[in-house]
Amino acid sequence: MFRLFFMAITYFLGSLFALAADRPNILVLIADDHASYVYGAYGNDKAKTPNLDRLAEQGVRFNRAFVNCPFCTASRQSLLTGKLPHSIGVTRLRTPLPEETTTLAEVFKGQGYRTAAIGKMHFNSNLKHGFDYRLDHREHREWLKENPPKPVPEGVEVLPQWKPFQDHARIWLNGMYVPYGAYDKDMAGTWFAQKAQEFLEEESVDPFFMFVSFYEPHSPFRFPIEYKDLYDPSTFKVPEVGPEDDWQIPAIFRDLTDEEIQKINASYYTSTAFMDKNIGLVLDTLENTGQADNTFVVYFGDHGYSLGHHGRIEKHTFYEESVHAPLVYRLPDQSRGGSTVDAMVEFIDIFPTLTEFAGVPNPEGIEGQSLLPLIKGESDQGRKYIFSEQTTTEEAMIRTDRYKYIYTSGKRERDDGYKTGLPLTGRERILFDMEKDPGEFHNLAIEPAYLPIVHELEGEMLRRIAATYPPERGAIPADLFGADALDWYLQVRGEK
Repeated sequence: MFRLFFMAITYFLGSLFALAADRPNILVLIADDHASYVYGAYGNDKAKTPNLDRLAEQGVRFNRAFVNCPFCTASRQSLLTGKLPHSIGVTRLRTPLPEETTTLAEVFKGQGYRTAAIGKMHFNSNLKHGFDYRLDHREHREWLKENPPKPVPEGVEVLPQWKPFQDHARIWLNGMYVPYGAYDKDMAGTWFAQKAQEFLEEESVDPFFMFVSFYEPHSPFRFPIEYKDLYDPSTFKVPEVGPEDDWQIPAIFRDLTDEEIQKINASYYTSTAFMDKNIGLVLDTLENTGQADNTFVVYFGDHGYSLGHHGRIEKHTFYEESVHAPLVYRLPDQSRGGSTVDAMVEFIDIFPTLTEFAGVPNPEGIEGQSLLPLIKGESDQGRKYIFSEQTTTEEAMIRTDRYKYIYTSGKRERDDGYKTGLPLTGRERILFDMEKDPGEFHNLAIEPAYLPIVHELEGEMLRRIAATYPPERGAIPADLFGADALDWYLQVRGEK
């Protein structure tokens, strides 16, 4: 009897282990502020991104993926929870992700996955949100204490301490084109990649769910000493500033010279090349450990970035450079290698895509939709409307295949350092024809012929917000309609 019981238990446990071994691993690779137009596979020969290009050649590249907020915290926490920023109550840079919010890591951990997050997560708290293994800058600094970095040679100019909005923009945006004061082996990005390699080399019967999130190429566009002079800044073309751009250019950028903007571009491109090298370390280890054929890989930038476009060097806008971001998936068998998807998708779609592929159930209230049919080539249908929001400035965007509509209350003074120095505009409506005006230079919203399009898109914007606005954050007054209702929904409520 005992032997039969033992054999039954052994068979049961063996079945569980076999099931665990058959489940796919999930590897999520993230860059900070990486714009899709600075990526070789997206058509930029100047970008030095061989490892990301290889991933795109082996995977499926989304040509029109849009973030749901054009800055770090809200975008990251939105995709990690599969809900819009206003739905989870994270719309400001320093707002902590609420403890009760269910994350991807918690969902996978509940299904027996080992969970890890290495690098930037922007939780704004000490909570781990389902990631059992967690490393960031603090752990890297502790490592440096035990492993003193190689000193910088005399005569090599390096970045000063990063003090955004205190120093002149040319300094905190690395308009000098100088390296960070460290060699490659001592950089945080390299250390993060090495810790990811160590995690991948650990033997375990359980599948893994791992985020590896690099800080590059975020300003001040850090890169190691070995990477200095990778580019000639004079080869960069300064982006055009349009005839209708002046009203929205932040004051801090107005006195940057063309030469400084060229050097800022060179710094950004070099930082991207350094990030790509570290992506390569992780992907190579995945291959060398034999786990690539059972790992679903996704790479994305948490949003885009403007490098002088429309007079701006930052994100925080709904121009394509900021709101459009790279998104690449690689199936374990690489069966769709080199494929592209032109359908429009949102970053909240990442959550249900990963869970569906792994056969993991979604929690209630997920607002994204799985991209797996697009990845597998079973469908070519994406979203008819793309939504993105920035309630810190009380504005939002609706994008269709042809038109982009931006609405702002124009009543909120910016508190993020990007004031224009001009009076508040009041309510603004902006409409771009993305087919005839891909540079987004001419606002059509004031032309009578386009009013039906404005009304359609503004109505869709209001519908999307109202349908996903959580009742616990307040009930809209019954007498508010149209633009007045939008103004109410776009206000920040209940955040620290």
